[in-house]
Amino acid sequence: MKVGEWVRVIGIPPNLTDDEDLKTRTLFENCVGKVFRIEALHNVEGLPFPLVELRVGHVLGKEPSADSIWVEPEHLEPVQSDRAALK
Repeated sequence: MKVGEWVRVIGIPPNLTDDEDLKTRTLFENCVGKVFRIEALHNVEGLPFPLVELRVGHVLGKEPSADSIWVEPEHLEPVQSDRAALK
């Protein structure tokens, strides 16, 4: 996976939870099945792979850049860059 490629969220990490301030699990659940452009790859100490940054603000009714999630590659699948795939 590379910055600029398109991916579909196909799952969420099982340990995600919501709390009073951050609805992390709910946000991830709302992203499942949707297609996003990879904005960045982040190396995190202790992980053997980079986390993939996706801008997801539009899922919350905001500008896409307003919110981001970092996702393990196993929860993503590549899609063609054809805009018709973006549903």
